[in-house]
Amino acid sequence: MGNDFTKRQIEVTSIQELTAIFGSFDENVKIIEQQTGVTIKAQDSTIQIEGEDEDVDVASQVLEQLKAMLRSNNAIEKDRIHYAIELAREGNAEMISKIMADVVLVTHRGKQIKSKTVRQQNYVNKMKNNTVVFSIGPAGTGKTYLAMAMAVLALKNKEVTRIILTRPAVEAGEKLGFLPGDLQNKVDPYLRPLYDALYDMMGAEKYQALSEKGIIEVAPMAYMRGRTLNDAFVILDEAQNTTKEQMKMFLTRLGEGSRMVITGDVTQKDLPDGKISGLSDAVEVLKDVKDIGIIHLTAQDVVRHNLVRNIVKAYDKREKKDQYRYNRNKN
Repeated sequence: MGNDFTKRQIEVTSIQELTAIFGSFDENVKIIEQQTGVTIKAQDSTIQIEGEDEDVDVASQVLEQLKAMLRSNNAIEKDRIHYAIELAREGNAEMISKIMADVVLVTHRGKQIKSKTVRQQNYVNKMKNNTVVFSIGPAGTGKTYLAMAMAVLALKNKEVTRIILTRPAVEAGEKLGFLPGDLQNKVDPYLRPLYDALYDMMGAEKYQALSEKGIIEVAPMAYMRGRTLNDAFVILDEAQNTTKEQMKMFLTRLGEGSRMVITGDVTQKDLPDGKISGLSDAVEVLKDVKDIGIIHLTAQDVVRHNLVRNIVKAYDKREKKDQYRYNRNKN
């Protein structure tokens, strides 16, 4: 039961569909074979799957999803296959094609920005349905990039009149005073990832034009003090490096017609020892407040490269062990 050897086949309509499912040099099916232990072969107009019963069931669900993607005119991406296998093991393989149907934004080069995981899709929905959203998770989970895409979309749709992007300007133990150059030169290294995402979405020339008009503002968090931010899509990135006082100051800048997205990774704070992260504190204080959405992304949502997901998982595992040892020694 569950370990019986079995065979299954999936019908395809053309050699083109078969070739697209298998991928260049069969790279798609190789991933499925490696992850599930099954053997996959093409035979006439069918895909033949052999292996243990449960593994064949997972592999066939994934292949059916790849077929559905193609028939919906969606390209098959290798990182989606890894995630589709995880979903199939959880009994949720059908979610992958639903996710792929949702396009958040089309960039100036025609690239489609989409949610790539179920939790990323939930994140996008929270940004659509809440005035303030907190997104917490490790590097590579799309926290900032998806927030930027939603901000650009809101500007295009005239839902807001400007985009404001900010970060705490002290990270990794560095102070602004020790960096060379004027104030702009000093803050640019901290804000570079935000510029890069904007260039990717709208092009450098468009960004420059909007920036000169004040429609897009990229500034350190200190610039937010004393302001009321009306009709703006405001993103606070790397929020784990805010203090409780800074976070309260930022949140109370919210003005009429504005939306806020606050992103960060609570495991990567660079605050002095003993300082509580404003992000952790705010999520706890505001968890029951209406019109505030909170989403926790995990290693499963890492979409940069499959190796990055495994790196995050390995560090998470080590941190859990360290915490266990610490608690045991403490007791």
